[in-house]
Amino acid sequence: MHTTAREGGGRGARAGGYAKGRERRRLILDEAVRLFGESGYRGASLRELAARCGLSHAGLLHHVGSKEALLMAVLEHRDEQDVRESAPDAGADPLRVLVEVVRRNASRRGIVELFAVLSAEATAADHPAHAFFAERSARLVQQLGAAFAEHGHPAPRAAARRLVALVDGLQVQWLLDPAGVDMAAETEEHLALELARAPQAAAGPGRPQPAP
Repeated sequence: MHTTAREGGGRGARAGGYAKGRERRRLILDEAVRLFGESGYRGASLRELAARCGLSHAGLLHHVGSKEALLMAVLEHRDEQDVRESAPDAGADPLRVLVEVVRRNASRRGIVELFAVLSAEATAADHPAHAFFAERSARLVQQLGAAFAEHGHPAPRAAARRLVALVDGLQVQWLLDPAGVDMAAETEEHLALELARAPQAAAGPGRPQPAP
């Protein structure tokens, strides 16, 4: 069956429309990261977000559906971006991936503000992101605990919780004093101390090693 020029042009127009739609959605997510980081979820206004994106309120809702749906999209986008950008420099070891995320966050204040503000807000059981953060925390502790176990740490789950608590606290300290806090260096030092507790025999061939 032959494709007419009109049909081909229709497919091209649809492809162009899809590309523009994806580009617009990325713009909305990027602006939402900034707005949620500045005002929190409860204080953020969709009308203000629409204005920042050059859209009407109805136009914004067409793209995001609802404020809750937008929040979930922003949080998932943040985590996906972290893993995608950090994993190539860190390999498969979750401990190294976390260090790389912390290192990159030092150049992304808006992302850090977003996490700090929303994770605090989401401790309330009625917050729309409560389940997201609770599940994220449990998953992160499980992944890091498994990594510490691979290194032979005597208390891997406790070590994972300490590492998560350190990183969360460092983010707040860095937001208050960015010139005086080196999040990556502090995380590296803490990780080295934790891994020093593991028996030397556990770090055999093929085992991931801490960075020098």
